[in-house]
Amino acid sequence: MPSTDYQESSSSPSQSPFSFSILSRRRDQVHSMEESNGGHDSDLEAFQRTVADLFHDVAAAPSDELLSIPWIRKLLDAFLSVQEEFRVIVFNHRSSLSKPPIDKQIADFFERSVKALDVCNAIRDGIDQIRHWQKQLEIVLSALDNQRSIGEGQFRRAKKALIDLTIAMLDDNRDSTTAVSSHRNRSFGRQSNQPRSMASFRSLSWSVSRTWSAARQLQAISSNLAPPRANETSATNGLNIAVYTMSYVLLFTMWALVAAIPCQDRGLPAQFLTRQFAWAAPIASLYERITEESKRRDRRNTCGLMKEIREIEKCVRLMNELTDSVGFPLNEERENQVKQRVDEIGKIYGAIKEGLDPLERLVREAFRRIVRSRTEGLDSIARANAHE
Repeated sequence: MPSTDYQESSSSPSQSPFSFSILSRRRDQVHSMEESNGGHDSDLEAFQRTVADLFHDVAAAPSDELLSIPWIRKLLDAFLSVQEEFRVIVFNHRSSLSKPPIDKQIADFFERSVKALDVCNAIRDGIDQIRHWQKQLEIVLSALDNQRSIGEGQFRRAKKALIDLTIAMLDDNRDSTTAVSSHRNRSFGRQSNQPRSMASFRSLSWSVSRTWSAARQLQAISSNLAPPRANETSATNGLNIAVYTMSYVLLFTMWALVAAIPCQDRGLPAQFLTRQFAWAAPIASLYERITEESKRRDRRNTCGLMKEIREIEKCVRLMNELTDSVGFPLNEERENQVKQRVDEIGKIYGAIKEGLDPLERLVREAFRRIVRSRTEGLDSIARANAHE
């Protein structure tokens, strides 16, 4: 495949303008530096700066935005931009990737990529769970919102939806540490018109079993992920640093998704200790902030740290407390309290309705990019070897 095919960025509608502006600027820098230096070393340096810029931006989120749907989308945008740049690096350096010690390191990365596909599948199921909660919130709003007066029948309907939602969230919380819902049999690459290279991944990541564990999968992705050694960096002209950087970004992105969104056995075992790179500080900061969030008393037993999940739990709890204490006919004070709670439910319902579809598209795109990057990377390395 021609070089331009690898260097051209995918035209995904889910990519943010910020991601593309960073990507374009860095590529312009790469091309101008290569013209002056006559080599590929500069693209490795530009890659490090790109990752640092993107994750400094992701880490700049204030506390009230961290782990929200817009923030998760921003994280995935950053991941997709990094993945695209790394794809170009693999192609440009394909003739070097079959030589020790980088051959094993790139093989390990591609193996981590396969493991990340299962995480993407599990996250998709978690998004489906949130959609189920959304339907219950919709019933509450249908019963109580925009009503001139609230009758007992409407209240009973809303209360039943709240009870069903509470039970569903408790069940999903148990599922996050035990069994998984029976419909966990989908892959993001299941469309019949996909190319053969993507269809071949069905056997690798078509589903996750009932014994699948997000915590164990994260441990597998982080296994043997050691910082680059000076002698290996010298032997590979710094290419090992790019592979390590991409592996680290892959691990952190999957870890953050598992932290935020309901999925099976979602323990958070990974440790992010690297500090010697410019991009390491913002990622370590995010790791520490998310870990602290998970330790909060009101977040320890939740099925996901996503901000919108916390708001659903709060709205449901307050609404349940209110419905347990009202009598009919409602007096003016009680009716105003109910309408206030309904307004709060309406806001979180709107945020979920608006945000879930774009979020799912980004997770789906991450899955596809991981597949494509691995397939094309292995193919380009094999072709380079065949021409030696």
